[in-house]
Amino acid sequence: MTPGAEFELAFLSIEEAARLLRRREISPVELVDVALARIERWSADLNVYLTVLADAARKQTKQAEREIRRGKIRGPLHGIPISLKDNFWTRGIRTTAGSKILAEFVPDKDSGAAKALAVAGAILLGKTNMHEFAYGITGENPHYGASRNPWAPERISGGSSGGSAVAVATGMGFASVGTDTGGSIRIPAALSGIVGLKPTFGLVSVEGVVPLGVSFDHVGPLVRNVTDACIMLEAIAGPHPKGAAKPNHKTLGKNLPRRFRAGWPGDFFFERVDPEIRGAIEAAAKTLESLGGRIEEVALPRVAELAESATTIVVAEANHYHESQGYFPSHSEDYGSDVRGHLERGHNLLAVDYFRGIESKRRITEDFEAALEKVDVILAPTSPISAPPIGQTQIQVAGERETAVRAELLRLTRPSNITGLPAISIPCGFTTVGLPIGLQLIGRRWDEAQLLSIALAYEQATDWHKRRPHLVDSIDVGVY
Repeated sequence: MTPGAEFELAFLSIEEAARLLRRREISPVELVDVALARIERWSADLNVYLTVLADAARKQTKQAEREIRRGKIRGPLHGIPISLKDNFWTRGIRTTAGSKILAEFVPDKDSGAAKALAVAGAILLGKTNMHEFAYGITGENPHYGASRNPWAPERISGGSSGGSAVAVATGMGFASVGTDTGGSIRIPAALSGIVGLKPTFGLVSVEGVVPLGVSFDHVGPLVRNVTDACIMLEAIAGPHPKGAAKPNHKTLGKNLPRRFRAGWPGDFFFERVDPEIRGAIEAAAKTLESLGGRIEEVALPRVAELAESATTIVVAEANHYHESQGYFPSHSEDYGSDVRGHLERGHNLLAVDYFRGIESKRRITEDFEAALEKVDVILAPTSPISAPPIGQTQIQVAGERETAVRAELLRLTRPSNITGLPAISIPCGFTTVGLPIGLQLIGRRWDEAQLLSIALAYEQATDWHKRRPHLVDSIDVGVY
């Protein structure tokens, strides 16, 4: 296969690949072979996969090929190669959660998401690198190394689903599934130049996922375009409440109303943002206006409470899980210093502080739901900064005082975790040094159909999602 043909095949969308599979113009074997070839070539350099399932994937692929030839097509994911973040239980397959403690853990059953994807006919290529126990946002792992940004390998990929984002961005699979407790799907999606969807809290089962904070944990897809996000969501989602519109990738582009309203939350989401990123979001707002969107200021008066309350809730819930499993503090020396520090803080937390955090969560949620009664979505940057270098812990944003990289990366994604509202990150530009920028759209509870429709309309009006990292193939040079 020529480099150009491999590149073209590796970066098909799920929708395109499914269409070609139905027509028998390509085979699942070709898709898996090209993904595995790219894993062999690039995974070690970018530190993407912790476990590669080449033999099992090829065996699954042959079964999928037989079924497709007989016309027994399960749906658009049938024969499509994907990955899973390594905190999803997979029966008979090592599941480390990026930790030393679970380095040899082999579950005896599948997580809900793994089971649903297998039923849909997806081919599991392997398990991806992640921040230890999903408790971090940079993707820097003391046990397995940092997953590296494909646009600039000396920079972070974002976390905690960093390996999943890089796999998708580089053609080492057509999609992945990650978890998002404070932004762990959307941040690596934004920093790696792909699409990441965090659905409404509870829509996708967290059964069989190694937890971080049970009040905030979400499961969702990382993909290369909005339609593929919808396809993945259809496969892994549970039932919507009665009366809620269930998203359908076949009709997604037809559901956008001629007029819609997008909220501009200037008081919080734009207070401290890199000027290049702010400029890209302002340009995205103008594009949405050209599509029939009306941009309106929205007030979120109590969102400033978020950082302290979200941290309090997560450190308490994380500590409870790790103590209940007997991991902490008895095996504290087996944790990386950052995760160990978080757990120690949770160990010493007072119950009254946790319940104050819960009360703050309620107030912040009320403010967002009130704003979303007036607008259809809220638009904002996914991250106020582009990907910083691996190992950098402090950063200066927009000329202000230095703050922690971790805090800056989390600041704009945490709101939809504490509220449980659906949110998506989509590519909306690049910095002058070629680093991706993500646009975040936050929608109404259970209204993924509307959220995805607006995101798709923006995507179809731009070409940011079509750009590929120039470092992964010589054919990609000069894409900026």
